[in-house]
Amino acid sequence: MMSIYQRILVPIDGSATSERALQEAIKLTDGKTRLRLVYVLEETFPLDPEGYASIDYVTLQEAVRLTGERALAQAAEKVRQAGKSAEIELLEAKGERIASVIEGEARQWHADLIVIGTHGRSSLSRLLLGSIAEGVVRSASVPVLLVRAE
Repeated sequence: MMSIYQRILVPIDGSATSERALQEAIKLTDGKTRLRLVYVLEETFPLDPEGYASIDYVTLQEAVRLTGERALAQAAEKVRQAGKSAEIELLEAKGERIASVIEGEARQWHADLIVIGTHGRSSLSRLLLGSIAEGVVRSASVPVLLVRAE
């Protein structure tokens, strides 16, 4: 089977939903398809100004980075177990919306498909929580395959 996609971008976050998206992306690849797995690091900000002194934000940022690196390594290993290979990239949000970071990476890397997991929440909770996947769909310049959680 020849894939019609040459460059597939897969944003991951370590969740079961992003794992399902990764599995779908793997199914869409052939020997020529390039897979790029990305994890977007969000900046962490204190919610409580009183707590400033007790929290070491450098350590916190390092923990967030390690979580991202671990999620990427585990995803890349799943790709390898399927007999394929993937590039991995840790991206920093730097105050941008995660959906914008993903879309920007897809454009810069010349992806021709984005495969992303979605929790398929109702419109009310989506209104309250916002959805990264929905934001990607709205702004993407390439097709987006949404993979729902089971």
